[in-house]
Amino acid sequence: MNSLLKNLKIMFIMFQIYLILNTERNVYSMRNLMSPLDFSVAELDALMDTASDIIANPDKYSHACDGKILATLFYEPSTRTRLSFEAAMLRLGGKTLGFHSADSSSATKGETVADTIRVVSSFADICAMRHPKEGAPLVAAEKSSIPVINAGDGGHHHPTQTLTDLMTIRSLKGKFDNLTIGMCGDLKFGRTVHSLISALVRYTNIKFVFISPKELKLPEYIKEHLDSLDNVEYKEVSKLEDVIGSLDILYMTRVQRERFFNEEDYVRLKDFYILDKAKMALAKNDMLVLHPLPRVNEISSEIDDDPRAGYFRQVRYGMFIRMALILKLLDITV
Repeated sequence: MNSLLKNLKIMFIMFQIYLILNTERNVYSMRNLMSPLDFSVAELDALMDTASDIIANPDKYSHACDGKILATLFYEPSTRTRLSFEAAMLRLGGKTLGFHSADSSSATKGETVADTIRVVSSFADICAMRHPKEGAPLVAAEKSSIPVINAGDGGHHHPTQTLTDLMTIRSLKGKFDNLTIGMCGDLKFGRTVHSLISALVRYTNIKFVFISPKELKLPEYIKEHLDSLDNVEYKEVSKLEDVIGSLDILYMTRVQRERFFNEEDYVRLKDFYILDKAKMALAKNDMLVLHPLPRVNEISSEIDDDPRAGYFRQVRYGMFIRMALILKLLDITV
């Protein structure tokens, strides 16, 4: 695990360099999405405005991508992210192609990500890539002649889930400022958590409560980044019951079996947190519960009908924000 965290820290530094270089590019050059920080706060607001307009006026956008093709290159299994991208492109009038696992691609023959994206660039207009290796979508973006979207790279980043989370928060809470946000579960390997933190710190008076067992605490390099900021408060706890009453948003995560090196550690930690009615009784009446899904046992199904449960609405917002993202990266105005 130490080597994995070292690699994650290196990738974090690489992304900071990438972001610095990215800001120097001509504003009219091709854009990619590798990290939530690739877009300014103003650009994120505009993107969410577009998504809101799509929700209100779907027919207006139904042919926006006529003749365009989205490639979904998923080297890891996915339900929501892949189908959400495909649904987004289809609802815009475009088409999709791609593969749903490394086993169904030429990766099994040894083809590199760089060669794959060069080939796919000949077929498609835009690409969404998920890969188990941190930094793989960035490698693709450097070799691609079409926009590349990072749809999740190992335990590093998941920027379109972050866009989904931001869209959900804005739609259901009406703001980003002055919120206390609890993040619970696998904070060590949870790429959705890492991406969301990096996006939220740009807003005013954000307070984080990190809730995890000691084995799954937030990586030190992320806490070091938070420590370097003046406007962010955070604390770490191990018991959800102790802090749930102070939260405006509770972001639950599953313990990810695929990130563990042995089954014993996974079994020991997988049910460490279970959100049920008893815990929800301690929460504010307007606390919002989010989850990137899939869930296993960490949210009891008895919570699904609670009006504070936002995770299935979150899924639908994800499709609309991905529609807006496709339009932005293809530079299509409706």
